[in-house]
Amino acid sequence: MYDTLVVGAGPVGSYLAGRLASWGHRVLVVERQAGFGKATCCTGIVSKACLEAFHVGRPAVVRESRSARFFSPSGECVRMARESTQAVVLDRTAFDAELARDAQAAGAEYLMSSEVVRVANTGEAATVQVSTQGRESTISASALAIASGFNSGIPDLLGLGHIDNFAMGAQAQVQTMGIEEVEVYFGSHLAPGFFAWLVPTSDSTALAGLLSRRNTASHMTAFLNKLQTEHRIASLPSRVRHGGVPLRPLRKTCGERVVVVGDAAGQVKPTTGGGIYYGLLCADMAADVLHRAISRDDFSARSLSSYERRWKLALGRELRLGRWARWLFEKLNDRQIDYIFRRAGERHIPEALLAPDVFSFDSHSRMILRGSRLFGVAGAAGLLRRFARGK
Repeated sequence: MYDTLVVGAGPVGSYLAGRLASWGHRVLVVERQAGFGKATCCTGIVSKACLEAFHVGRPAVVRESRSARFFSPSGECVRMARESTQAVVLDRTAFDAELARDAQAAGAEYLMSSEVVRVANTGEAATVQVSTQGRESTISASALAIASGFNSGIPDLLGLGHIDNFAMGAQAQVQTMGIEEVEVYFGSHLAPGFFAWLVPTSDSTALAGLLSRRNTASHMTAFLNKLQTEHRIASLPSRVRHGGVPLRPLRKTCGERVVVVGDAAGQVKPTTGGGIYYGLLCADMAADVLHRAISRDDFSARSLSSYERRWKLALGRELRLGRWARWLFEKLNDRQIDYIFRRAGERHIPEALLAPDVFSFDSHSRMILRGSRLFGVAGAAGLLRRFARGK
């Protein structure tokens, strides 16, 4: 019997498996895809600090970034830049494969092209029914770590609930024409309530994508057509990937013999939809709690509940403020967003948000609070008047 069965071989699942295996525990990772990172709809942008904190990913870096350009609905541009590298763009296939190799080197086993179809907690063990290329097998483990991504359905099977607050993402690799900085676009005609992006991955390629609550495919088509018309991309891509992004955490992220981590738990920035940093941070905590549970042979809900307490203590404030900012932004129309861009420029807010004591790629609460204060009473009053008039 395995000490832990990890469902999902994304970066969060593999990092968790590697940590447990490095302590000598017997770990199995079950992944429904045949390969690593190929089905993802993710830009792969993470902070430089994230890679340094978890000692992962450096070979998978394809580009460094120290600046970004933000475009309002009317086309007004605000550029934010720092002298040193703030973020990197990862090749997600290479990143996922690297973390899996690290986990395997530590002793973790992998079962690919395998889907979990049933889960049961017998009291003595967690029992999982797995379908591998049409053949079913039963695997037992002392504990389960669910890192299967958003909308896997497994947490619901275990009575932990499901996430109904989410956005849909669309992304494609495109051939570009002189794109050197990350570009972010706002506007109801492109990504209502959210944003679209163009992220360079080399001198001639980039990732183009967007988030939206609904009609994601049609919004993506319009965005790609816009980029081609403006000669930002050379041609339309042949393939567009789609995926869900949770915007609120799961109701419960642990129970008897089970913990839920990463996108499956909704541990994602509500502001941007980024989940790699939060997922790795929570995987670190989950690994520590599972290690203690294995050592004590205590997999009760009470024993594993320290995992939920720890990650909520670390991220609770960030998630609450991020959800507040997301709620507010989704209520804005294009004219109100244009007004915010103008007001931000007049009060030099972008420069202020880049101050060392404010800016963080991974933690947005200080930027949200500082931006709100700098926007000022007059700015807030002007925005409220526009709310009232619907302009």
